[in-house]
Amino acid sequence: MNVIREEIDALNAVLTVKIDSEDYQGKVKQALEKHRKTAKIPGFRPGHVPFGLIQKQYGKAVLAEELNKLTNDTLSNYIFENKLDILGNPIPKSDAELVGSFDQPGDFEFSFEIGYSPSFTLPISSNTSFDCNKVKIDNTLLDKQIEDLRRRYGKLVSTELSEDRDMLLGKFEELEETGLLKENGISHTATISLEFLESKDTASLFKSKKIGEVIAVDPRLVSKGDKDLASMLGITEDGIDSLSTNFQFTITEIKRMELAELSEDLYNKLFLPGEVKTEDELRSRISADLEKMFSGDTDRMLTRDVYNYLMEKTAVQFPEAFLKRWIKLSNDKPVTEDEIERDFSNYLQSLKWQLIQTKIFKENNIQLTNQEVVEYTKELLAGNYAQYGMPAPEDAELTETAVRLLKNKEQANGIYDKLAEQKLTEYFKATVALKTKDILYDDFLALAKG
Repeated sequence: MNVIREEIDALNAVLTVKIDSEDYQGKVKQALEKHRKTAKIPGFRPGHVPFGLIQKQYGKAVLAEELNKLTNDTLSNYIFENKLDILGNPIPKSDAELVGSFDQPGDFEFSFEIGYSPSFTLPISSNTSFDCNKVKIDNTLLDKQIEDLRRRYGKLVSTELSEDRDMLLGKFEELEETGLLKENGISHTATISLEFLESKDTASLFKSKKIGEVIAVDPRLVSKGDKDLASMLGITEDGIDSLSTNFQFTITEIKRMELAELSEDLYNKLFLPGEVKTEDELRSRISADLEKMFSGDTDRMLTRDVYNYLMEKTAVQFPEAFLKRWIKLSNDKPVTEDEIERDFSNYLQSLKWQLIQTKIFKENNIQLTNQEVVEYTKELLAGNYAQYGMPAPEDAELTETAVRLLKNKEQANGIYDKLAEQKLTEYFKATVALKTKDILYDDFLALAKG
């Protein structure tokens, strides 16, 4: 057997596998002898069928199978031994004619196209600068966090006059055009939380109101979408299109959130007993927790920015014609040319990032060892327990759960992706120049969504 490589250009080549008759004759004969031992042909006992009859009946199929095995093995060995960095797998050359005859077997030649993985240079170094945005944890942010905690552990109390953030309980009733109650119209009790109303004009309708007061209002203005509106009025979503805008809301109760006091009782609900004893200690603890929480968001934003930079600035050329044919031939289900064209740009983007990531990992000897993956999975599991205020199990049980979780292919892929992203972030932080910027929380959120 022999392989001849013809370089077409920097991204494409043709591999021609030459197979002499001596390369396959023995294998074909062995395979036919196996068929002879098990073949059931009328008039002959098993194992006593004439070899010529077996050859006539199975010869071409066995020859094709053995040639296919030889060709695949030869190609694989050649690519490995010559360290060819290719995309996908070799595919039969589209315009190649069969060299050799299955009727009179002799020498054969099979030609295959290959597409080379492109070479490129990563455009980042210590001279490449990126913003490293961090949330400025000031008194305004701390006050808001503390108020949210106090509200979470506060209690609802009844009050007589409504204010901005109160919750109103009452009844929606459908009206006639004249303003009178509609006979057999919609009538349903509901709750309106003023602090969540998006329109200030709508919210103002309900402020400074007393129990028993009646407000004319379109219920659409105080609901969030069709599902919420239907629930508020006690109807199905099917009837919303024909729904009138003429309704009144009668206040039956006004509830206000009374904030929990800043006391040892609250501190012990938020943290382990004795960890926080004063308001100053509470502010310090919240500040540290926020800094830790936002550090992950800072890392994700940096990784996103470097990713976008790499995808924009890294010049990569692909053997596109080869890849389109390879996609079509390797797909499990039939795929049309139009389907390939429609998704091809997204495919190239995904392939480009895969090559960039592989290059980073390879050139910097970044690896994901099995032990690292297990330990990382244990950290994720422990974090889940902590999120619900539960202590993590003993290490042995945590390890067993992690190993079992990693046997699930979908779960394992997600965990490997997370760990790979973490390692990429560490590489980026150690490689590029970082310009640390402290920004306000709202500005940080805007950038995170961008």
